[in-house]
Amino acid sequence: MHRRGVGAGAIAKKKLTEARYKERGTVLAEDQIVQMSKQLETFKSNLEEFASKHKQEIRKSSQFRVQFQEMCATIGVDPLASGKGFWSEMLGVGDFYYELGVQIIEVCLALKHRNGGLITLDELHHRVLKGRGKFAQDVSQDDLVRAIKKLKVMGNGFGMIPVGGSYLVQSVPAELNMDHTVVLQLAEKKGYVSVSEIRESLKWERERACHVLDHLLKEGLAWLDSQASGEPQYWLPALFSELTSRGQSV
Repeated sequence: MHRRGVGAGAIAKKKLTEARYKERGTVLAEDQIVQMSKQLETFKSNLEEFASKHKQEIRKSSQFRVQFQEMCATIGVDPLASGKGFWSEMLGVGDFYYELGVQIIEVCLALKHRNGGLITLDELHHRVLKGRGKFAQDVSQDDLVRAIKKLKVMGNGFGMIPVGGSYLVQSVPAELNMDHTVVLQLAEKKGYVSVSEIRESLKWERERACHVLDHLLKEGLAWLDSQASGEPQYWLPALFSELTSRGQSV
């Protein structure tokens, strides 16, 4: 027996059903978007009310400021995005991070002759707090990171390099690629590296290791100790303060 083909009416009915499902799905999606938009607007309104009520706490407490920034991030609000927006006028956060950015630049410039433009986040935090005095607003490392990100957007050489669970802050427009970053991370424990140590730890050819170290020397980010026992050592002055705080001699 021959199977009967599907009739034109059945095909038309199937297409009509699919079209209705599609139309219904579109309506549901639009309804969901509208509901989400309303929820976000309500959340934003509540956030503005919260900010207005707790303005002084947000300004004075670094911990409170971190929590507020996290609340803003959940709905895609950046209080630092505009210097003339609601958040800046309400909280003064734009002025706070602008002033903090200026202090960061001043500290980095003052130490550039010593560290070549690299400083640990811990040392930067310590020096910024020392410069602000005990009666100034509290500043956390999270505040520093946010201010540095704003400086980075301005394109003036600022950036952060992850090292040992923290960061090295770069304040000069030196071209540092992944090879340089890996070597800086390798030097974090002792404050220095050697060509043989790089070759053994990273499995690099000698030429690659020398090329990276020569670049760090050229940029003033490393110092060469050619009289070290065994072979020359390349010291990173940005790590000196951290080593001293650990009780290691430099």
